[in-house]
Amino acid sequence: MKACNLILFFYIIFCSACESVDPELDESICESEERLSNLNERNFGMGFTTWPYDATSESVENTYSFISKNASIYAEHLDNKIPWDSWIKNEPLPEGFLNDVTSRKQKRINGLDLLLSVSVLNSNRTNIIEDYQGNIPEYQQLDDPAIVNAYVAHLNYLIDQLEPDYLIISIESNELLINTPSKWPEFKRLMQNVKSQIAQNHPDLPLSESITLHNWYAPEVENPDAFIDEIQNYISDYDFTAISFYPFFMGLKTSEDFQLAFDFLHENTNKTIAFVETTMIAEDLEVSGLNLAIDGNECSQKIYLESLLLNAEEQDYEFIIWWAHRDYDALWETFDESIKDLGKIWRDTGLLDEEAELQTLAGDISYVVL
Repeated sequence: MKACNLILFFYIIFCSACESVDPELDESICESEERLSNLNERNFGMGFTTWPYDATSESVENTYSFISKNASIYAEHLDNKIPWDSWIKNEPLPEGFLNDVTSRKQKRINGLDLLLSVSVLNSNRTNIIEDYQGNIPEYQQLDDPAIVNAYVAHLNYLIDQLEPDYLIISIESNELLINTPSKWPEFKRLMQNVKSQIAQNHPDLPLSESITLHNWYAPEVENPDAFIDEIQNYISDYDFTAISFYPFFMGLKTSEDFQLAFDFLHENTNKTIAFVETTMIAEDLEVSGLNLAIDGNECSQKIYLESLLLNAEEQDYEFIIWWAHRDYDALWETFDESIKDLGKIWRDTGLLDEEAELQTLAGDISYVVL
């Protein structure tokens, strides 16, 4: 990805020129200096996840360092495995899990708010997530007491260790209703039990479950209106509305496209909004193994981020988390072949290119985040 269109050291500096512009985009908007010129001092948090750009300790350290200098909030995103057997059988926790949590705890960034996002669902959002042995625990219903108690114990441990300021207790929950609708009623009971216990144990910790806006706004289901209403009702009891949004999944690329999705969101929640993970591709995305081809460039990324910032100020969002601060080409090269196709989807969405190079640009707009 080329950083010809935007510089972000969270202080955000937007450039005024793009080299390659999709013919469907209005190039004058991409080059305009007017869209953000009337913004006041930021009234919402901004930051990144700790997703590194390479499989090295240096990359991890550089990522935390970048965040500490250029953000007001950051996210630890745990959606890999859960030590179900340890929690259910009261056995020692796996070394890999302990090392992961300890590392994140040691790197806790002083002075910044922390969003902790934890997934109870697998990466396909079809069932609960796997154990460290690659299995899922046996259950009759997802809300079996053993599952509820194990997940509550898991969350309590992570809260005690990492001391987050915000907690997502399930990532992209609405995807389960699309992918495995038969499990949705028992999943709702599971999460209601978990939410109740975590809220009782940590009454001052804001809680939510994240929802994918791209699949709430335009769900490919038999009855979209019923689906939209179901999700609206489901999230209404949480402390804030937590959004996961990848607009390129829907082919969105213009400010008008983005605004229609934002307007839908604003019309369907009366809670404070937080974008707990979002990003936009800055290059064409082609993944032959997934039969995926999506146009993307620096201009559409710039326009999306500008649109997001404008809506965040006008609608008083709580915070925005951009998925990765830097393209992770080097990390992607280390992925197993079985997950390379999936990993490529977000590879070129950083606000810095893979070399972390930034160009000096004339006519910049500065939206200073203090």
